[in-house]
Amino acid sequence: MNIDLSKRSAIVSGSTAGIGLAIATGLAAAGAEVVVTGRTQARVDEALAAIRKILPDARLKGVAADLGTAAGAATLIEAVPETDILVNNLGIFEPKGFFDIDDAEWTRFFEVNVNSGVRLSRHYAKGMAQRGWGRVQFISSESAVQVPAEMVHYGVTKTAQLGVSRGLAEVMSGTGVTVNAILPGPTLSEGVSEFFGKIAKDQGKSLEEVERDFIQTHRPTSLIKRLLSVEEVANVSVYLASEQASGTTGAAIRVDGGVTRSII
Repeated sequence: MNIDLSKRSAIVSGSTAGIGLAIATGLAAAGAEVVVTGRTQARVDEALAAIRKILPDARLKGVAADLGTAAGAATLIEAVPETDILVNNLGIFEPKGFFDIDDAEWTRFFEVNVNSGVRLSRHYAKGMAQRGWGRVQFISSESAVQVPAEMVHYGVTKTAQLGVSRGLAEVMSGTGVTVNAILPGPTLSEGVSEFFGKIAKDQGKSLEEVERDFIQTHRPTSLIKRLLSVEEVANVSVYLASEQASGTTGAAIRVDGGVTRSII
């Protein structure tokens, strides 16, 4: 399948590392002009350099803004008023006991994981509809359908993303704009790697042992028996951004290594 996005522009929120950086790289490799976003200019510049190291001719822009806030969203929208492809990837996670999660933490998780995508979609999807073509994606998680006991607040925000995604797909009916959610399973992103690295150091284990123990203990239903790579998730995002994916909208696409025990 030849995916050609050379006539398209894309914004990937939270794209200085991990899944977001892999998606930005994948879209750029397919020819799209990609806007990389992060909270600091230094991180944005590092991400742009990392992509250009792989793709010297990539068409890239960078915007530094905290998209977990209304002010940050306004900064991005002012710098980049329209786009063809919007990937709402920005998200945070933190294992924490349910009884230790206070109101402020719940609010913070919803602001970053849910409201960031709502704000950006509210602006950019309108322009897509007016132009008759667009792609909106929400990077959710298998935790949306299997809320983990160790971080309920994270799982609930990921479930909320599915509701926003499906609802917006209904709103965009007949406009040429598709809206989908992607549900990655446990993925060896930068954040997860750092988290596992700390556990490995504390327990005197290798990173591979920690990964294996995590799958056995917390995700025993995984069919691939390992964490996903960020590129495996990015491949699905790039496809959903393509012309070839025009018949897929309002969907929640799992790329979770089979960890979700469901036939749909």
